[in-house]
Amino acid sequence: MADAKYFSTTKKGEIHELKLELNAVDKSKKKDAVKKVIAAMTVGKDVSPLFPDVINQMQTDDMELKKLVYLYLINYAKTQPDLAIMAVNTFVKDSQDPNPLIRALAVRTMGCIRVDKITEYLCDPLHRCLKDEDPYVRKTAAVCVAKLYDISAELVEDRGFLDMLKDLLGDANPMVVANAVAALSEIQELGGKPVLDLTLGTVSKLLRALNECTEWGQVFILDSVVNYMPADAKDAEAVVERVLPRLQHANAAVVLSAIKVILRNIQYIGDESVRTALLRKLAPPLVTLLGSEPELQYVALRNISIIIQAQPSVLANDVKVFFCKYNDPSYVKMEKLDIMMRLVNERNIDQVLLEFKEYATEVDVDFVRKAVRAIGFCAISIQSAAERCINVLLELIQTKVNYVVQESIIVIKDIFRRYPNRYESIIGTLCDSLESLDEPEAKASMVWIIGEYSERIDNADELLEQFLETFPEETAAVQLALMTATVKLFLKKPMEKPQQLIQLVLTYATQETDNPDLRDRAYIYWRLLSTDPEAAKDVVLAEKPTISGAQDSTDPALLEELLRELGTLASVYHKPAASFVSKMRLAVHRADDLAAAAVRGSQNGEPEMTSVVVVEASQAGSAPTAIAAPAAMPDLLGDLLDVRAPAGAMSAAPDLPVVFGEDKGKGVVLRAALTHAADAYILQMSVCNLSMDVPIEGPLLIQFNRNALGLAPASQSVSLDAVLPGATAVVCVPLVQRQELVAPDQGQVLQVALKFPRADVGVLYFASPIASNVHL
Repeated sequence: MADAKYFSTTKKGEIHELKLELNAVDKSKKKDAVKKVIAAMTVGKDVSPLFPDVINQMQTDDMELKKLVYLYLINYAKTQPDLAIMAVNTFVKDSQDPNPLIRALAVRTMGCIRVDKITEYLCDPLHRCLKDEDPYVRKTAAVCVAKLYDISAELVEDRGFLDMLKDLLGDANPMVVANAVAALSEIQELGGKPVLDLTLGTVSKLLRALNECTEWGQVFILDSVVNYMPADAKDAEAVVERVLPRLQHANAAVVLSAIKVILRNIQYIGDESVRTALLRKLAPPLVTLLGSEPELQYVALRNISIIIQAQPSVLANDVKVFFCKYNDPSYVKMEKLDIMMRLVNERNIDQVLLEFKEYATEVDVDFVRKAVRAIGFCAISIQSAAERCINVLLELIQTKVNYVVQESIIVIKDIFRRYPNRYESIIGTLCDSLESLDEPEAKASMVWIIGEYSERIDNADELLEQFLETFPEETAAVQLALMTATVKLFLKKPMEKPQQLIQLVLTYATQETDNPDLRDRAYIYWRLLSTDPEAAKDVVLAEKPTISGAQDSTDPALLEELLRELGTLASVYHKPAASFVSKMRLAVHRADDLAAAAVRGSQNGEPEMTSVVVVEASQAGSAPTAIAAPAAMPDLLGDLLDVRAPAGAMSAAPDLPVVFGEDKGKGVVLRAALTHAADAYILQMSVCNLSMDVPIEGPLLIQFNRNALGLAPASQSVSLDAVLPGATAVVCVPLVQRQELVAPDQGQVLQVALKFPRADVGVLYFASPIASNVHL
């Protein structure tokens, strides 16, 4: 009979009835009762009063019943820790059962029960299971070590479980190897310090296990191997050769992880012909991913976008596979269009242009707009195809479809900027479409065209006058464009009508508007025209720089980080994982490590920072309400958990030297110093927000120049909570040493670039001296 019947009970006094059934003599009745309890627990009912009665059912040879009881125990052990101790003896006994399934089940359940009293009894069974003769038990125990580390890091390190996990990397069973890698990776993430030492020998063992692992085991191994830094080109080629067969795997995650490893190692191969041959092999698996369902296609396309930014030659000859199908969802079409724009070149422009023209006649408005902009992009980036693109845009304008016409005018304005004095003959056609313009960007583009070429348009003053009739109701962008276009008209045709128009627009912009940008520009124009018209010509009619046809590309530092995170959410969002992953899981530190760090810090005369704490001010310029605590302070627990103390509860922020001052005009003051404690390098920084109304938010991107110590940030993304105006944030950037970055000729200075998301701040460059006391 189906188990669904256990979910349909509506009896009153259900707990009492279940208690009676659990204590019945009939074994089948007991089993049914446990199933009812699990069903009630699953739908959210509180069946914790039955804890002793359910635990009594653990002593059974029925595997199904034992699993159900263990499931109940995992769920309610936290609420009944004293009663949960009753199960310890059964766990210990089951961990020595002749049946390997029961041994694995026992150790897995003990690892899932987060009760300190039970954790103490877990070590011995876990120790035995890690050396068990059955691989299923060993692989289960490997995962259990990671769970135990999350509960008690000290226990795992003191009892030697980390060394046992490392020994499992050489196990004969591939699934044991995969689980050991997964556990060590998890521990490394939790602890914040390297525990998985990747040498050529270790990597060789991992790669040998690939063929017989499950698909997710392969993903774990490949994601670990990507962190291996080969010693030379020969090592890199060996790794790539072992990974290449994974490109034909049916699972997309395995394929993307394999590509990630290959791209990582390919940069160490100096032979250009070998590199080209390897890159050519990446195209077929990527194309294959596009044959999946739309959701997988989207993920594949987002990853492909990153790959072709780093290695454009991978899919340079495969632009046709990105042509949109009629039944593709809109989000897939948009991504394909982006990739086609990246792959277009002189060889394929004709077929791509035909596709874009076809897309511009579809019914999806957003897709049509993007297709028109893509045509404009082709015209700007490929000079030989500019005239063909212009002809296609003119054909689209003849369709008289409102949004198509407006988008066409927007991109034609950019084409005029890119190729001055070449295609102005089409201005008459554009002017015929004035009445259909109702979007601000299209209006501003058309106004710019009229002002820029007013000497070639006989009725330019009449056209501008039509726009000026609705000047007060226009957006700021259109108003600014109208004002500049009117000034250009006046300077090129200083006749009576333009004089009236310029007087009208300047009067309105200086007396009847609240927009400071519009008002300030109007005053500048007014003073220029009234004092020195020739100077006004030099300013307003100056030759404009030629715009570039390059598509927006990802910052190189961010691109490198995204390449290491292919196949994850970071590669779908195109953001580093640190910017959106919840920081609920904090780094686990051993108490003796913290004490040693505190002692070393006090000996150096400088406090050791143990966490990142944002210092906020309640009002601009007021005193901070929370600060970063040194490790030497007694309240280590509060500091590790990032508990904000009231004002005065902690000492002041570290007194760091100013490396980027207020005189630079960026609205930010940076203080920084390089410290060395606990056998690790740390860059301490404080960020002060001098802005009056705009907060500073993270993440920040950080990059070092080559330096005498070969230091580099452990992560190129630095987390930073919102720093309110007038407030200060203290952050600590962990550093690592890399031999290839050592440059003794750079002197005793650390050159740093720090990129802020806020455009008005941008990238700040500073140098921090390397003091003699930070050397090893």
